[in-house]
Amino acid sequence: MALVVGSERAYAVGPGVDAACDRAAVPRLVVDVSGPQQPRWVVWSSRLGLLDVVAARVPVDRAWDLAEVHRLLHGGWHATPGHVWAACHGLPLDAVPAPHRPRLVGFDADLFDTAPDTGDDLFRADGQLRADALTSWPTTDARLRLLAQLALRCQAAQAAQAAALAGQGGAGAAHDGAGAAHGGVGAAHGGAGADRVLRTAWSESAAAVLSLELERDGLPLDRLAAEDLIGAAAGPRPRDEADADRIRAERDRAVLRHAPGREGTDLRNPGAVRDLLASVGVSVPNTRAWVLEPYRHTHPLVDALLTWRKDERIGTTYGYRWLDEHVGSDDRLRGAWSSCDGGAGRMTAQHGLHNLPAPLRPAVCAERGHVLVQADLGQVEPRVLAVVSGDRAFAEATRSDDLYAPVAAKLGIDRPRAKVAVLAAMYGQRSGAAGEALRDLERAYPVAMRLLDRAYAAGIARAPVRTHGGRLIPLGGASPPGEGSGVDGSSGPGDGEVQPATAGAGAADAARGRYARNAIIQGSAAELFKAWAATVRWAVRPLGGQIVLCLHDELLVHVPEPRAVEAARAVEQALTVAARTWAGTDQVRFVADTSVVRRWSEAKG
Repeated sequence: MALVVGSERAYAVGPGVDAACDRAAVPRLVVDVSGPQQPRWVVWSSRLGLLDVVAARVPVDRAWDLAEVHRLLHGGWHATPGHVWAACHGLPLDAVPAPHRPRLVGFDADLFDTAPDTGDDLFRADGQLRADALTSWPTTDARLRLLAQLALRCQAAQAAQAAALAGQGGAGAAHDGAGAAHGGVGAAHGGAGADRVLRTAWSESAAAVLSLELERDGLPLDRLAAEDLIGAAAGPRPRDEADADRIRAERDRAVLRHAPGREGTDLRNPGAVRDLLASVGVSVPNTRAWVLEPYRHTHPLVDALLTWRKDERIGTTYGYRWLDEHVGSDDRLRGAWSSCDGGAGRMTAQHGLHNLPAPLRPAVCAERGHVLVQADLGQVEPRVLAVVSGDRAFAEATRSDDLYAPVAAKLGIDRPRAKVAVLAAMYGQRSGAAGEALRDLERAYPVAMRLLDRAYAAGIARAPVRTHGGRLIPLGGASPPGEGSGVDGSSGPGDGEVQPATAGAGAADAARGRYARNAIIQGSAAELFKAWAATVRWAVRPLGGQIVLCLHDELLVHVPEPRAVEAARAVEQALTVAARTWAGTDQVRFVADTSVVRRWSEAKG
């Protein structure tokens, strides 16, 4: 069933359905058409087609988001209707007409435009879809109906592409620049599986709908607690800009008093801070937090500086203005969500929903009569490695609650070294103790290690890799995305300093190889997480529960207190179901630490 929503009218097309309505009536149309069958709604993107439906709190149990499936099959971020159409019909993606003057900012802004193309034709002479096909062009019911029919055609083409990818053993496989099979990185359990990529398309689409629900509902916040916590870090709410300057100066003095004679140092200037540290005998190549941490007890200035950094971040990024602008009158923190970061496919969000400082977590609090069910996947990446590689010996280690214990026993080393070895394998660290432990790991689990080595080789060759569920991760650029930080492109620990460029093409290739071996694991873990979240979303709805936060491998579910035990059980059962379905096997065990709490900070771990 396809749904296209224009500025004033909407159209639905599907088996036994050919109906138009005013935009305001779209939620009612979805209710009337759905009935007990619950069709899978095909939309060019959930934001374009289902925003009004989600806003009206009409449940959308099943969807096919053409934009998200395009990102899955073809990689990258850009997924306008033009990109979807081109990829489904063998047209060059670099010739897709660019949208004009985005009127929205943030996630999916490129799906919207304000300046229409000239003429009435939906297609250009080269077969490409016009840039304003889903915005300015559909001025009549006939045009909306045509776009709905085209959506169904694109969905069929994407389903065929997913089936072909599965047939090639493409999930988890490396590919050359033309997309042909190139060595088959990690095609565990007989390639992609008959419907693994299709199931991933379903869960990616469900995550897109969940993202709209997260934006709609927000994260519950105790405003008074947030005010107190901000005040403890950043000082009292300033009366005016002059008062704000005074408070900042007081915060600075708590650091500078440890360096007499250097009271004029600008703590927001990395070079000046490095000179300040040198003046007290602490010589460091840069002033990133992870570099300074070992010196915390060397001189009181370092400890004061690191504390100042945390307080300054709250004062400037998560201070009173943040609270006023992004927490609504219903005490819910809201920001835009995306179900895919355009890299390895992790969910991302704005306005602090994905990087709220730990000192502010006590402010995340369930509403009266409700609790939070917090669940955090345990050791998820090594368990994902067991699935992606198909290493039976490593899969056996996942049967334990603590995966690193059986690995340590097999290697004949202690648990801390075993953990270092496993993480070194996935992140490409080969020096020092990590390198020595890694060699032991390669002997004990050769199948898993060969998978990572092939991914590394693909990265060096700038060949794309695919995750377990089929997501294409391109690696053809001059430097790997997010190198020096996380696969999701987020910045690592630091203070904004520009680091020296990596010397030499060889070093850049090695960095790309490390990125590739981690990307197939993080990307596959993101797929598992979204499949889990989609299952939880459906399981807790009858209990009055709703997911209010998705944070990499952690879920927060807001639920009426009398249903808390049922909800916690449902969250854990959903993991078992989602993991078995995603993995295609029950030989790899996934675990979650689950807590029922009133405040996020009370969760164990």
